[in-house]
Amino acid sequence: MVAPEFVRMAAHPLRWQLLTELAGSDHRVRELTERLGEPQNLVSYHLRLLRDGGLVSSRRSTFDGRDTYYHLDLDRCSALLTGAGAALHPSLELQPPTPLSPNGVRVLFACTGNSARSPIAEALLRRRAPGIEVTSAGSHPKQLHPNTVRVLLEEFGIDVSGRSPQHLDSVRPGFDHVITLCDKVREVCPEFEGTPIHWSIPEPAGYPEFVATAVEIDTRVRHLLPVLAKRGER
Repeated sequence: MVAPEFVRMAAHPLRWQLLTELAGSDHRVRELTERLGEPQNLVSYHLRLLRDGGLVSSRRSTFDGRDTYYHLDLDRCSALLTGAGAALHPSLELQPPTPLSPNGVRVLFACTGNSARSPIAEALLRRRAPGIEVTSAGSHPKQLHPNTVRVLLEEFGIDVSGRSPQHLDSVRPGFDHVITLCDKVREVCPEFEGTPIHWSIPEPAGYPEFVATAVEIDTRVRHLLPVLAKRGER
């Protein structure tokens, strides 16, 4: 009997290290080589295998097109892990996690304009975890995009029409997690106390792109909750 796909993909020590790094944040190849202390050609080879297996995706940087960010598909990992457990024994099939509501944790979402991605993330995290303090800001704030208001209202039932964008310099420090959502702001974001996380998400254009962006952010927010819950327990 052939071992389940996730077991085959994750069993290699370097691939497991790559999965572990990408589980926390999107990264570029050079960052992964520095973190793992391995040559770039070897890291790129194993990233390609993970991409071919559908565990990792890549996206060109919107700040520097020569760079590529890699992202771990946690939903795909969850599905394959569930299948791997069930393949060994029915009692090992994973069950859906209990919904979490972290309390006392401060999170900052940052992007360039604070008009689309970061306010969407702020609204979706606040809906899923009302007990945390979440805010968003931009390096060059501009008016809230009409499609931001529309997608949150029509797809999630959240009204942010009265929200005003704010500058990164205006937010109160002391965050537990600082999450950048665009590649440009990652390079210019002020140094904030807190765990840095990067989600490489392009700026949406038309309404269909706003819907896809909101869905992707909501998926990432859902997987962020257990991380915040652990932080809230400290």
